[in-house]
Amino acid sequence: MKNATDHKGRTTEVRAAIAAEREELADLFDELKAGQWDEPSLCAGWRVREVVAHMSMGFRLSLPATIGELVKARGNLHRMTDRVARRDVAARTTTELAAFLRDNAHHPWTPPVGGYTSALGHDVVHGLDVTVALGLDRRVPEDRLRILLDAVRPSGLKFFGADISGVRLCAEDLDWSYGSGSPLYGTAQDLLLVTFGRRLPAGRLRGEPAGRFTAR
Repeated sequence: MKNATDHKGRTTEVRAAIAAEREELADLFDELKAGQWDEPSLCAGWRVREVVAHMSMGFRLSLPATIGELVKARGNLHRMTDRVARRDVAARTTTELAAFLRDNAHHPWTPPVGGYTSALGHDVVHGLDVTVALGLDRRVPEDRLRILLDAVRPSGLKFFGADISGVRLCAEDLDWSYGSGSPLYGTAQDLLLVTFGRRLPAGRLRGEPAGRFTAR
């Protein structure tokens, strides 16, 4: 009974974090200047507008529609999400794209694996794909970061193509580290991006391995 109660409490905590993150990001996106929407994000090949469109795809596509899009993409998930994001960008205004996040702050969507923690990761990391690329000084609240950092696992690193072999991630602003080897220093949210396979702008990471995780 205690485990069930703990699980329910944890789920409530994570869902509240998801809702808060979506609402805050929607407010931030509403304040972006027109030119910022066309700036490149940390997601290779996507501008800010494609990232924001993608963030709400799970709310707007039913399961049958998602399967249909995946079939059209011959089973390639990356091809499918790219096609849908570009289609949505062509059909929606930036105001609508931001509103989708706000209006669906409490939507129960989760990725195929990982449950609500993965849903939080989806929102936080894509938000950072935008804010870090644009040089905006937004700090993800510590409670949300800790949920995601505590969930870092080898399987997730492999899924996102994050090779941290021989590297120990060491957060400078939180008591958190992961891995073993040469230390890589950065803020907790920048190191979170590393675990999701992102390359960061120069100067954000310190340590001998920094070049491996810095955009060229």
